[in-house]
Amino acid sequence: MTRLEEFIYDLPEELIAQEPAEVRDRSRMMVVHRKTGEIEIRTFRDLPEYVSEGDVFVVNDSRVFPARLIGRKETGGLIEILLLTRQPGDPPGEIWEVLLRPAKRVEIGMTVTFADGCRARIVRRLSDKQWLLEFQTETPFDDFLARYGRAPLPPYIKRKRDQARSPLDLERYQTVYARVKGSVAAPTAGLHFTDEMFDLLKNRAVGIAPVTLHVGYGTFLPIEVENVEEHVMQEEHFTIDGETARMINGAKRVIAVGTTSTRVLESVADDAGNIRPLSGSTRLFLYPGSRFKRVDALLTNFHLPKSSLFLLVCAFAGKERMQEAYRLAVANRFRFYSYGDCMLIL
Repeated sequence: MTRLEEFIYDLPEELIAQEPAEVRDRSRMMVVHRKTGEIEIRTFRDLPEYVSEGDVFVVNDSRVFPARLIGRKETGGLIEILLLTRQPGDPPGEIWEVLLRPAKRVEIGMTVTFADGCRARIVRRLSDKQWLLEFQTETPFDDFLARYGRAPLPPYIKRKRDQARSPLDLERYQTVYARVKGSVAAPTAGLHFTDEMFDLLKNRAVGIAPVTLHVGYGTFLPIEVENVEEHVMQEEHFTIDGETARMINGAKRVIAVGTTSTRVLESVADDAGNIRPLSGSTRLFLYPGSRFKRVDALLTNFHLPKSSLFLLVCAFAGKERMQEAYRLAVANRFRFYSYGDCMLIL
């Protein structure tokens, strides 16, 4: 059995990035060479130096929607709502699975109000953390979200609950290539890319192949079992089209941008590493001992200790090597987590 306590590291709180880098592609980049163990400290703008003709970057083009809402309870207190999954049904009633904070003194039938006569009724409790809400809005629901929704930042990025919507977060907690709306968390390894960087990569005859995996709230949930093998991932939906499958199957080297792209590829690859077009869902959990069939290199951010994402990179590069890389990142004051710096594992 693999024990969860093996995947702890020490991180000073001040290294958790609270704001994005001033310019997307000016973040720092640690380069880890799996074969030699060499570790370099570079910047993201150096990325083209590590690729060559025939390489293919696989990016997750899921788009984050403004899933965070602030309303008022009947008592007048503020309540935060995080939209998770829309339930089948027709307007005017929009039914959503949500998280509520604070959830104390929340009762079935209670109404949460917003501006312009919009409101939500608490229909029922689904679990300790999840509830079912029915929304009634004066405008189409997407228009309501565009006006009042906020970027669904992870809990370790602190914003005052009652502060105005941050245009910076709405823009920067989103990749420049985001296309298919459906995520409640950004595929953060892609936040470093700019159109200019894609042009530089394409000039080196490097391919860019999109997949779609809608990131759910499960990406934030801690592993709560002592034995890693007993952990169950939440289901997430993905799509790979025919052109992307063709590019990947013909690639000299496949470089996954982020853990989400990695999980898509490893969910659908056969034993020979071939990919086929597919739409479906995955609960794939990659941890030390897992075999990688298609991904040759990985670009990723720095992840929380004991998280499924940290276990994935330990599986890909080796636990001891990743723990040493993270120690070096702390010593060199790298910025951690969603708005932080990145790591290229070759």
